[in-house]
Amino acid sequence: MRLGIFSDVHANLEAMSAVVEAYKREHIDRYYCLGDVVGYGANPNECANIVRGMVELTILGNHDAAVAGRMDYSYYYEAARQALDQHANALTPENMKWLKGLPYKQKLADYAVLLCHGSPVRIEEFEYIFAPEQARECLPMYEQLGDITLIGHSHLCKVFQLRPGEVRELPAKTFKLQSGYKYIVSVGSVGQPRDYDNRASFTVYDTDSRTFDFKRVEYDIDLAATKIFDSNLERNFGHRLFIGV
Repeated sequence: MRLGIFSDVHANLEAMSAVVEAYKREHIDRYYCLGDVVGYGANPNECANIVRGMVELTILGNHDAAVAGRMDYSYYYEAARQALDQHANALTPENMKWLKGLPYKQKLADYAVLLCHGSPVRIEEFEYIFAPEQARECLPMYEQLGDITLIGHSHLCKVFQLRPGEVRELPAKTFKLQSGYKYIVSVGSVGQPRDYDNRASFTVYDTDSRTFDFKRVEYDIDLAATKIFDSNLERNFGHRLFIGV
């Protein structure tokens, strides 16, 4: 089975559309989204519609939770709060209902895969995993992890290899799962990458060969940014798309 897994679309229609086209070449059997379909970008409804029609399951992200009234985001910085407020007002009733019903995590038992938006530790707090020290916090729940636990949230592509008492960071490139280890993989961001690569990020996991692939695709950043500039959204949300940060 080939699984297409992506995260952090952030209302970037141009990036999401490019990823949809790129996935057509990957012979995917099932798709999963790890959350944050909304926030930051100019097309929350259009992106929600695409994701809803495409994926087997979407995990709740922190921006999704904020827009759906499922968390307090008063501590977010002003521009992010304003974007969330705008998206909450813009979403159709169907898309709002969808966000309100998304799960915090899902175990795909048939594939030994765990899906989360952030760290599986304190799942509703949406904590980051982008360093070995943060991955190490998952060791006490080692048996509850999947053979591979897939997360988003940081907008970075990261791989951590775990076994009891040990965590190692591996290069974020194609790899094959080794027996005796579990893995936590951050899949990057479709709509707002932050690793200085401005291409949209998406991933593929082949459950038969136990091989995981990171993929990137170029998209029309000019158009995505222009939509932001022409709206009431913070202009920096558009500027950062060009440099991937």
